[in-house]
Amino acid sequence: MLAVQGFLLFLLAFIQLVNVTILNLVFILLETLVFKTIALPLFINYIIRKNKITRETEPFVSYFISLLIITAAIIGSFILVQQIQGLGYDTLFFVVALSTLFLGLYVIISRGKLLTHIMGYVVLENGVFILSLAVGNEMPMMVNTGILIDIFVSVLVMGIFINKIGDVFNNSDTQAISQMKD
Repeated sequence: MLAVQGFLLFLLAFIQLVNVTILNLVFILLETLVFKTIALPLFINYIIRKNKITRETEPFVSYFISLLIITAAIIGSFILVQQIQGLGYDTLFFVVALSTLFLGLYVIISRGKLLTHIMGYVVLENGVFILSLAVGNEMPMMVNTGILIDIFVSVLVMGIFINKIGDVFNNSDTQAISQMKD
């Protein structure tokens, strides 16, 4: 699903960014296509296979309650955007960006496996990318470089962390962290 989301972000950036310099557009499109669509999902798939991670069977919050919370976040995003309308941003992108940010935060908070936390963080970063599309058509290359470095470093650190947890505890549940001692 992260690969599909990355490809949709690539298409969105390709269609939406019309007033951007060619160099910046190529960087944004390559970043989105290569990193978010290909490299990141392959790396996460590698971590899943290497650590033999299975599906999360018992989330902290039930699926029904999760659906209600996410629906409330989306409706809240619509209401919030309607309250601050008229500040020079694209309303639809702003709603989608806020909803994606809330979804990423919720996934990080409500799930127990470290890999799910990584996926929530990537969804959160995709929300930041959509937010940059919402607030203006002119996206500075420094913002994209910062996002790219932030994602890259966080995924590598979390990948190392998951590998160490998997080596020590033979699972990647966040409850195992509480058992760690000096």
